[in-house]
Amino acid sequence: QVQFVESGGGLAQPGGSLRLSCEVSGSARVYPMGWYRQAPGKEREFVARILSGEVTIYADSVKGRFTISRINTKNTAYLQMNSLKPEDTAVYFCTIDLASSRYWGQGTQVTVSS
Repeated sequence: QVQFVESGGGLAQPGGSLRLSCEVSGSARVYPMGWYRQAPGKEREFVARILSGEVTIYADSVKGRFTISRINTKNTAYLQMNSLKPEDTAVYFCTIDLASSRYWGQGTQVTVSS
């Protein structure tokens, strides 16, 4: 059974930083992980992804500001968010691509406001 533990969301001021963490249990192998977000009234959108070989992919809207990383031997991923903007406000969802299926975490709220 795949289980997620997400943490690190909260309130930040514009220009500030937050770090999200996501730990997935239920598999002994390491799989690609990622982050998506959904703002109020908007569709869920891709944020970043990290493959098993440390290859990273970013949405243009966060490139240069967000960094995705992981622990190599575990299904644990992080999203370091710097230079936050009000438009980054959303619920952030961790994902893992496991056995041809994508599993989603419960989400953590990030609010950027002065």
